[in-house]
Amino acid sequence: MPLREIGLICASALAGLTIGAPAAVAEPAPWGAGCMPTPAGATRTSANCGAELSGGHAIAPPGAPPAVKRAIAAANQIRGRPYVWGGGHASFLSRGYDCSGAVGYVLHAAGVLDQTMVSGQLAYWGESGLGRWITVYANNDHVFMVIAGLRFDTRDDPPGVTGPRWKRAKVDPRRFVARHPLGL
Repeated sequence: MPLREIGLICASALAGLTIGAPAAVAEPAPWGAGCMPTPAGATRTSANCGAELSGGHAIAPPGAPPAVKRAIAAANQIRGRPYVWGGGHASFLSRGYDCSGAVGYVLHAAGVLDQTMVSGQLAYWGESGLGRWITVYANNDHVFMVIAGLRFDTRDDPPGVTGPRWKRAKVDPRRFVARHPLGL
């Protein structure tokens, strides 16, 4: 059997596993970039006007709240730093970041997280469900976030590339719980 087929079979099998965390919410995830028309007087959010991705950097939507703009700026600052297991846990400042260190750094910069946390703790942090602008997807083994429609994650990079990156990758909410900062 070709190696590619074996990889696809393994990926399919892993996708069906449930990781020990709070019960996942099977809601549609905010995803995508670019603005969609909104009725007059409607508020733009990640659901109708996501961040743009240019040269690996995210650009916040013009109408995003200040905390969202700070979150995107912080993610852009650490984008491309190396993956370092435990990076961002002793302090929000680190030479490299793991998944929870990167998410924690961004949430701290947005003004919504006061202490570092590991992925399992982030599965219980904040408010339950999808956020209007920021959604954190966590389980006991991994965490990533979607900010204004763009995914910020340390997984699924090309060979030889590690660390936190922006992606236009869809979210499979069956393996993660969705949490968000109050009001965002």
